[in-house]
This record gives sequence, C-alpha cells and structure tokens, in this order.
Amino acid sequence: MNFARLGLEQMVLRGLRTPRQQLQKPWMMMMMNRRLASGATSPAASSPADPAPKKQSQTAVKPLPLAEERLESILSPIRTRIIRKKRLAIDELSALGFLNTRGYTTAEEYNLEDLQIALRQQNLYETKRFFSTDNLDVEQNVLFVAAKYPTGQQPREIFFFREGSVVFWNCSDIETNNVLSFLRSFERESYVSALVHGESEVMPYTYIPSTAVDVEGDLVAESSDFNVTSRAFFQNGKFFVTADTDSFLYKYTFSNAMAQSIKLGIWEATLDRYIDSIEHLTEDLKRGRRLRISRAAMLRKTGELFALRHVINLSSDLLDAPDFYWDREELEALYLQVCSYFSITRRTKVMNEKINHCVELAELVSHNLNDAHHIRLEWMIIILIMVEVGFEVLHFVSDHGDAHKLEVMPLAASIPK
Repeated sequence: MNFARLGLEQMVLRGLRTPRQQLQKPWMMMMMNRRLASGATSPAASSPADPAPKKQSQTAVKPLPLAEERLESILSPIRTRIIRKKRLAIDELSALGFLNTRGYTTAEEYNLEDLQIALRQQNLYETKRFFSTDNLDVEQNVLFVAAKYPTGQQPREIFFFREGSVVFWNCSDIETNNVLSFLRSFERESYVSALVHGESEVMPYTYIPSTAVDVEGDLVAESSDFNVTSRAFFQNGKFFVTADTDSFLYKYTFSNAMAQSIKLGIWEATLDRYIDSIEHLTEDLKRGRRLRISRAAMLRKTGELFALRHVINLSSDLLDAPDFYWDREELEALYLQVCSYFSITRRTKVMNEKINHCVELAELVSHNLNDAHHIRLEWMIIILIMVEVGFEVLHFVSDHGDAHKLEVMPLAASIPK
C-alpha cells in the first residue's frame, strides 16, 4: 500500500510538468495493473455466486481526476457570488400549462416618450396604457403594450419602466432578444449584456377562471357561494391571474415587484465590483504598505459609494411600498408578498450593512491619505525655511566680508611712504 501511495505521489508531481495526453497513459497502466493484481489474488471474483468481490473490482476501475484538473480546482482564484434566486423547474411547469414572465434591467433610465413613438411606427405593438404611478402625475413612468399579431391563444404583453426595467409576458426568446436590441436606442447609461442576462428573472404564471379564486387568494370550486372574488394571487413561486382585461393592475403589480428585485440585483453586482476594486487597500493597511491609490481616485470611489447609497435608500421604493398602493390594499398585499418571495427587504438590509463597512474603510483611507499629504506639505515648508535660512547666512557672510574690506582699504592708503 505504501509503494502504491508513493507511486501515486510521484505521478502527481510528474503531471505538473507533463501534458495531459502523456499523463493519461500511466493512469491507465496503473489501473490495469490493479485489476490484474486483484484478479490474481481472488480467483473467485468472476464467479456469479460471490457478487461482493465483483462489486469491489468494478469500483476499483473508477477513473480518478487528473492532476491538472485537481490543481486547477484548488488554485483557481475565481470568486463566485452566492446564488440568491429561487430557481423553479420552468420546463416542468411549462409542460403543465404555465407560461413565463421574464424581467430584465438594461439601463439606468428609458426614454419612454420616444419609445412609444417608435413602437407605433413599427406597428407591431399597441399601446394599452401609458400612466404615472405617483400621486402628483408629473411624468408617466410606465408603458404597457400588447402585441398586435397573436402567435397563440394567450396575449403577449410588455411592461416598460422608466427606471430601466422591462418585463415580458408570454414572449419567446427570439422576441425578447429583438425587443432588448431595439431598446438600446432609448437607454441612458446602458449596462453590459452579461450583467443584464445574469441578473434577469424568469417566473411562471397561468390564467385561471375568475370564479375559481376567493378573496383570500385560495382556489375554490366554481360552485362556491363566495360573492367577492379576487382576480390574482401569488402562491409557491407561481402567479395566478384571471384572463379578463381588468387584470391589468395585477400584472403591473407583479411586474413592479419583479422589476424591483432585478434592479436590486444590478446594484448588488455593482457593490460587489466596488468591493473587489478596494480590496487591495485592506491588504496595504494590514501589511503597513504605502496605499496604492491617489487622493483624487479615493474621492471618486467615495462618490460612487454615496451615489449607490442614494439610489438604494432615497431614489427607489426598496424600503417601503410605493405610494401607488396607498389606497389599493389588495394590490399592496400582492406586491408585499412577491417582494417577500424575492427577499427584497433582507437583501436591502445586507446591502446597507456592506455600504456602511465600505464607508468606514473609505473614510479611513481618506484620512490616511490626507495625513500623508499634510506631512508632505509640512516637510516642504520645513525645506523652504531651511533654504531661506541658508540664503540669509550666505547674505550675512557676504555682507560681513564686504564691510571688512571697506574698512581695511582706507587704512592701507593712509600709511606714509
């Protein structure tokens, strides 16, 4: 056993210098030798009456990972974020009759007025609603359109949010990608494509009869004697809504919560990139080295941090329900339920804690850089003072020498010959 282990260690060390093709042959020879050795020591292994040795011989030929692959998995510096999304078996639900709603956040803001005009010129989508969700009605911030040409029994609808999010209802992948490409002309501060698709969400939904839902959102029989009915509810990660035209607000509510979650995901990715960009500063502080950043660059980093904190806590509705649901209790309950599913409150709290830590680090680095700058200024002043003192000494010496010569010359001239 010790010889075999020694041989294995030598093979791993040799694999660091040999290519993969040359490393596979010794592994195969070693496996064959083990199989031959096990067959020679136990002749009854091939007998059907004794299945245990056969099982042992089968497990002995299981291929081991190559040395390069093991080293790559151990030494790989790639850091991955924790998967926070609650994935559902979309394909299985589609087989059961569920449709998909997809959400993306592609930019900081959309120009909805120009987008509405462009969609009307294309004559592919019909504007259903273009409305404002605030109480002042200053600007319209949600555009709701539906496809004019149906491709199935259920409608295809799209919600455009001025904050840079778009939610597709029952749209195929080809149509979704075409619309996303079309949106590029109406975006302000667009995000990269990898980030957009990485932080997207896909949720299942289905249509139900209006008489099958009670006021609490539970499925009931059509013969039930409930007088008041609800047109939509959210349960176990699936959205149920009636197919009538009055269910527009329920779809908007679900889309709004979904867009909030995606936007928060974009900000989470932004904060992660920010943390990675200042990680070397903590190492410099820990090892007592000179900070590898300038005062101007640190000031920009601090500005980015406070801008992110501003949009999360002041410019968005992550901390509380929007004013749109103030007098719509049923929609507010649905909105809060979907937000709870996406853990928006907990994720917002975690982000604020991370931002607070980054703010403390930024303040510490800024104070350190300011102290170093002040020390440099003090040394410059000291050097200037020393230079000035040196010049004064030179002037004093030169003036004293000139005065001595003036006194000596008259005395030499008055001496009689």
